[in-house]
Formats: sequence, C-alpha cells, structure tokens
Amino acid sequence: MTDAELLRALDRLRATMISVATGGMRIQEAQDDFARSYDVVAGELKGRGIENNLPYRDLWDWYERWSSGDLPSWQSRRKFVADLFKPIVGRVQSGRTTEVEQTGWARVDRSVTETRSQLAAAKNEEQFQAVGLLCRETLISVAQAVYDPLKHPTLDGVAASATDAKRMLDAYIAVALGDGANEYVRKHAKAALDLAVNLQHKRTASFRDAAVCVEASTSVVNLIAIMAGLRDPD
Repeated sequence: MTDAELLRALDRLRATMISVATGGMRIQEAQDDFARSYDVVAGELKGRGIENNLPYRDLWDWYERWSSGDLPSWQSRRKFVADLFKPIVGRVQSGRTTEVEQTGWARVDRSVTETRSQLAAAKNEEQFQAVGLLCRETLISVAQAVYDPLKHPTLDGVAASATDAKRMLDAYIAVALGDGANEYVRKHAKAALDLAVNLQHKRTASFRDAAVCVEASTSVVNLIAIMAGLRDPD
C-alpha cells in the first residue's frame, strides 16, 4: 500500500466515524465495511512500525463514546474524530514511525508534537512560515521550563523577559554545564532560534526550510532535557 492509498483509507475511516455520529450513515449499514477497512489499515500501520492509536474498530463502541454525554454536538464529534486521526496522519505524511520522546514538560511536549504535525500538513509558503513561529514558541517554552532567575544569572546582566528565549537559555546552559562546552551548546541554541525567526519572515519558505527548523528546535529541546537529567538511564 502506498502512502496515498493509506491516507485515503484513513480518510474513509474518519469520514465514516463522522457520518454515523452526525445523522448520516447508519451503523448497521457501515459496520462491516468499516471493520474490514480498519483491519487493513491496522495491518499496514503495524508493518510500517507506526503505533495505531485508533481505538474504535467497532462503530457501536464509537456510539457508546459519543453518546456518553461530553460530545453533545455534531461539531464536538467532528473535532474529536479529527483530533484522533491527526497525529497518525501526520506520522504517515512525514515518514515518522513514533512520536518524539516526551520530556514531561507538558507545554513543551505539546509544542514539539504540534510543530511536526504542522510541518506534515503544510503545503504553501505561508504555512511553512507558520512552522517557524511554532518552533520559536517551542524554544520559548523549553527556556521557561528550566530558567530560574535566582539560579541562572543572565550573561549580560540584563533581566530576561518571559519570551527572551536566548537570554534564558544562555543563562541556564552556562550554569548547567559550567565549563567551556557551554559556549558551543549556547551557539547551537542561538542558531536554532535564528532559524525559527528567519523562517517566520521568509516569504519563499519551503518544506526543507521548515523541516530543518523543526529538527533544530527539537534538537535543542533534547539537549536541554539531557542537561536537566530527564534522559538519564534508570
């Protein structure tokens, strides 16, 4: 099965789930085809090493979920299904088989996941530019997660604002490493931030520009997670 065929199969599953939950197809008429298509998709995902996070092979189970009370409107059901399929579609489109390793910093993890999903969905210059904004927000979030003004004095003595990722990361890295290596890591973090800012304003932004920016910002997140002890072996 090609990527395009798998994406079409996923879209059919998504459309069927929405239809039966919004006054369209009847479950009795859709269930058999849905289950067969689900099995084909599940087998293809397994063969690719992609985690299958689609929990409803049986549309009656989906009925139990949407009728439980917290999805009262058709719009809420459409959004629920869209959110369910979005990560797995993004992994198929981008060629990623697994999610990025989590840090435990909720906002950072959400931001990293969103940048990759947006990259997978982006089709034009404006959308690639928007990936740059998300990368910058990711770097701000990871800086906020570790920076403590009482423990990490800024290198130039100027107080870091809540969105000054460069000063916060410079200060944190200098203290966390405490030796000559911190200069190179700080340069790496600065380069990732510069890439993000440049991408935001690049009117000819391309997929490659955005993909490089995403990898650079994710790399900084992983470096900071290592320095914070989050990647230490058990």
